[in-house]
Amino acid sequence: MKIILKDGTEKEFENGKNVYEIAKSLSQRLAKEAVGGKFNGKIVELFTPINENGKLEILTFDDEDGKKIYWHTSSHIMAQAIKRLYKDVKLTIGPAIDNGFYYDFDVDEPFTVDDFSKIEEEMNKIIKEDLKLERFVLPREEAIKFMDEKGEPYKVELIKDLPEDAVISFYRQGEFTDLCAGPHLPSTGMVKSIKLLSVAGAYWRGDEHNKMLQRIYGISFPKKSMLDEYLNMLEEAKKRDHRKLGKELDLFSIHNEGPGFPFFHPKGMVIRNILEDFWRKEHAKRGYLEIKTPIILNEELWHRSGHWDHYKENMYFTKIDGEDYAIKPMNCPGALLVYNSTMHSYRDLPLRLCELGLVHRHELSGALHGLMRVRSFTQDDAHLFMTPDQVESEILGVIKLIDYFYKIFGFDYFVELSTRPENSIGSDEDWELATNALIKAMEHIGLNYKVNEGDGAFYGPKIDFHLKDSIGRTWQCGTIQLDFQMPERFNCEYVGQDGEKHRPVMLHRVVFGSIERFIAILTENFAGAFPTWLAPVQVKILPISDKHLAYAQNIQQRLLENDIRVELDDRNEKIGYKIREAQMQKIPYMLILGDKEVESGNVSVRSRKEGDLGSKSIQEFLSSILEEIKNKSL
Repeated sequence: MKIILKDGTEKEFENGKNVYEIAKSLSQRLAKEAVGGKFNGKIVELFTPINENGKLEILTFDDEDGKKIYWHTSSHIMAQAIKRLYKDVKLTIGPAIDNGFYYDFDVDEPFTVDDFSKIEEEMNKIIKEDLKLERFVLPREEAIKFMDEKGEPYKVELIKDLPEDAVISFYRQGEFTDLCAGPHLPSTGMVKSIKLLSVAGAYWRGDEHNKMLQRIYGISFPKKSMLDEYLNMLEEAKKRDHRKLGKELDLFSIHNEGPGFPFFHPKGMVIRNILEDFWRKEHAKRGYLEIKTPIILNEELWHRSGHWDHYKENMYFTKIDGEDYAIKPMNCPGALLVYNSTMHSYRDLPLRLCELGLVHRHELSGALHGLMRVRSFTQDDAHLFMTPDQVESEILGVIKLIDYFYKIFGFDYFVELSTRPENSIGSDEDWELATNALIKAMEHIGLNYKVNEGDGAFYGPKIDFHLKDSIGRTWQCGTIQLDFQMPERFNCEYVGQDGEKHRPVMLHRVVFGSIERFIAILTENFAGAFPTWLAPVQVKILPISDKHLAYAQNIQQRLLENDIRVELDDRNEKIGYKIREAQMQKIPYMLILGDKEVESGNVSVRSRKEGDLGSKSIQEFLSSILEEIKNKSL
């Protein structure tokens, strides 16, 4: 059989060779590090035999799919350990996730972090036992009986939801057997370093009407050094938690009177307004026209747009004059109504309508997380209407805009193409056209991307931009979605060069994603020490005593006249205390004023980052800080 490898080379192997044997023939090291394979796009196990021509990628822990295999097996090890320690526990599901794995358990007494050490100890025993993971299958009825006899009602429920003719797969390791589609590592001994991280409540199947389960999160790595590095990153992330910093720096708060609905304080509003002003200025430069659409619109609109069938469980509703209305979870239908309010010619296109639109989405209370996951947020939306021949250039324009924005904030990023989901609307032809248009635009400028199968919007494929922050975490922010469906549903038209009416193509896109979430990401990325141009307070004036207060007030007025955000600390406190407090508030510059400064007419400058910068004239300091702000220096 002929196998095409990841680097494009083609090799011949005997039929029936498994992934491990092929890896070993290529490199002993590769075989040692291999955790599975990807054959013709399907993830397979290490000892899966290959019997036909095709493309094979040997997966290691460095690959995303390799991590999923590793972490999925780790979740089974955790479940086995818990079944050994807690005989009456009931199993539910235990997938790999983006950062590790979890397993949900039905248990009488809730788990606590105090239980972790003995669970980890048992997991390490199972790893040392080097138990082989063996797959076997059963017909549906036998599978139901098998799990019923084991006293696993949640597994029985899962099997009953499968088709009548389904063949059900299980994995056995020692005395433990779990319902699972796989794939897995060949043995428990391949997992090396494990750590349980947290425990939380989770509703069975994510439905708040179902029973609350106990979810334990964990992580595992092939080397202890990798685990240590990850745990250090988590410690750093705790210090940077935007919820903690938001309180300490007085940026925002969330109250019991409105869970998931953030309150922005004056300092938080400074950052928000800077971001929004920057956004407006850069969009105006690129020919965008800003609109504002209502947050409450008639329910019929959401049926027409398709959101009702795909999103109603996440929406809020109200009645007005006896009719049903919805609070908007998306801005797009409003933009379509604006487009349709005027007849358009091909000469009007592309028409770029942008909106800082407030949307509301119902999130489960357990999913809420500071500004990262809220029920009310502002999307920096834009909806571009264009002729078919303008599609590629408009996509390129958006990609360049997003790239410009992220570079301003110092973010690296990677890109994913999300393709057609199961619950999509529209024809195969439209989806193929839309997907190919996105691919063509990315390839035109040499933008590297990976494919995220089946994760597109219900109306079209999309490009997602994932930011990488200063401690290596990634965040999905920007997105570009190509849409042939909404213009059809809303009967959008323009008059072409031929004098006939045509259907425009629509592009949805966001850059920040959500203003609230982007502020949270910035807060954690900079650990609250915002660059000067973004800092709520840019300068703190610290007079040493009351006799220096008049001079301090003059300096404050000079800075205010130059649009510098400045505070004067006129409290009767020791200067060392004032400096420490300004440092804790992460203010970029402190101006310390005493006898020498009053006499010379200068200021003593202290930088948050570099410490004492010495004596400078006020004009010298002003020129320096204004240049820093103008250049948006990081």
